[in-house]
Amino acid sequence: MRIGLIRHGKTDWNALGKIQGQTDIPLNEEGIRQANALAYRLQHEPLRWDAIISSDLSRAIETATIISKALQIPLLPPDARLRERFYGEVEGTTEEERQKRWGPDWKKCDCGQESDALVRERSLSFAQDTADANPDRNILVVTHGSLLAQLLKAMCADLADKPIHNLSFSIMERSGSSWNPLLHNCTLHLEQLQS
Repeated sequence: MRIGLIRHGKTDWNALGKIQGQTDIPLNEEGIRQANALAYRLQHEPLRWDAIISSDLSRAIETATIISKALQIPLLPPDARLRERFYGEVEGTTEEERQKRWGPDWKKCDCGQESDALVRERSLSFAQDTADANPDRNILVVTHGSLLAQLLKAMCADLADKPIHNLSFSIMERSGSSWNPLLHNCTLHLEQLQS
């Protein structure tokens, strides 16, 4: 069983450096192009995907819909466990605003944000349930950067801890009760957009 983990495409808030969290911001034109680029890549790779599921936030649903249509695979109902981390007061702020209000260690402030442990717990519960329900299927999952960082750490502690880019693609393969990375945070499909 393989899970393909995808971060949603770019939004206007991504472009401005604003933290979105659970604020529901749609894809922008670049995000739509990014989703189409990954869909094209997946159409031309040998690995076949059986279905796709996303967070219930519009930027993830839009990304999943584009890929689902291109690959002609079922788009399963969204799962709220795939929502981005709730960031509390920090949502909607830019890095400059965060620095000004809470200082350089703003990530450590108590601004009502969801903890790493809670994000890890709910995302891992989704991955476990999905793997248990689909032992012989390959499932694509569209979700969010902070959640993906926590999920990937929980699935495989040896993975490099680096920012998860918009429309990055990772593949995890289940082996017994553990997960093995086959691909991590790859954005090769986006290079054609820059040329």
